[in-house]
Amino acid sequence: MLPPKPLNPWKGRGAVSNIQGRYETDQREQFDDGWAPSEDEDAEPTQFKTVVTDEYAKSILSRNASPDVPFSVSLNPYRGCEHGCIYCFARPTHSYLGLSPGLDFESRIFAKVNAAELLRRELAKPSYVPEPIAIGVNTDAYQPCERERGLTRQVLEVLRECQHPVALISKSSLMERDIDILADMASRRQACAAITLTTLDHDIARTLEPRAAAPARRLRTIRTLAEAGIPVGVSVAPIIPFVTEPEIERILEAAYEAGASSAHYVVLRLPWEVNPLFQEWLQAHFPERAQRVMNRVRDMRGGKDYDSDFSKRMHGEGVWADLIAQRFKKCVDRLGLRKRAMNFAEMDASQFRKPLVIPPPPGKQSGNAVGQLDLFG
Repeated sequence: MLPPKPLNPWKGRGAVSNIQGRYETDQREQFDDGWAPSEDEDAEPTQFKTVVTDEYAKSILSRNASPDVPFSVSLNPYRGCEHGCIYCFARPTHSYLGLSPGLDFESRIFAKVNAAELLRRELAKPSYVPEPIAIGVNTDAYQPCERERGLTRQVLEVLRECQHPVALISKSSLMERDIDILADMASRRQACAAITLTTLDHDIARTLEPRAAAPARRLRTIRTLAEAGIPVGVSVAPIIPFVTEPEIERILEAAYEAGASSAHYVVLRLPWEVNPLFQEWLQAHFPERAQRVMNRVRDMRGGKDYDSDFSKRMHGEGVWADLIAQRFKKCVDRLGLRKRAMNFAEMDASQFRKPLVIPPPPGKQSGNAVGQLDLFG
């Protein structure tokens, strides 16, 4: 029996393989029986094409009670993310769809085409109490397919109409497209943004988050948003030992110079299938330091690859986690940055008004009806 061929990176993709999700009942292994056509080992792998599928969601707002998360309501217009960030904690959610958290997650994208309609119905409920909605926290709301689909902009238009506070986080320069909406809302303390900046090294970024905006382009987005009067912070996440960790101070300084007013960080998290996917990525791109990286990760996770405890999962524990926290705090204090990338407490929900037009429930649409007016709005 021949050993399986070593995994090679796919061009423009973060995951090295399409590992099975944890709910799959049949297990498959890579095996070369010698009958496959011979390939040049130095040749680049074939492209893995992206497929975007329309999805009619049943609900659009997600709620959480996590004590280490600064918001309780979020909205994600897409499932899966073409940015392909290897460390993405949302990868395991593709397992619920019977798809792989690996290459499927970044190439099989689902667009919630009725997102704005569902949001209108949610905001129109008599029991709805407004509080800031975070957009793009699970998968990036400004990933490439948003250029054509425009679902995030549709959602923002509803929120502006209702004067509802919103916070966005992204790795994409596409957020600049919606400055007209965001600047208007920010003038009423109803919008803020955060740009995730993991590294300033273009070569690392190209493999770590292959289809996200380049680091220099993200810095320009921070500057553009800040100049438009939109409060913008930087999210240094995740901090990966021996890969992006040496850059903490330089990232914060660059973001500050670009106009960021606040900062936040998260150390590398490896829940469920993210763990084997990340270790495959390490072996493919940083084989000489892969063991050192994982040893340090375990030092910050009580000897484990990951600890989901709310008090530890974001920042870790132990000597090395404390050292990162001290470095981050000292640099943030020196620069005069606030220690939270998005400040929800400062956002104004008092001006909220219910939507004037409420779409009819599914199955009750007839003819060319576009919905009914809210008599009590």
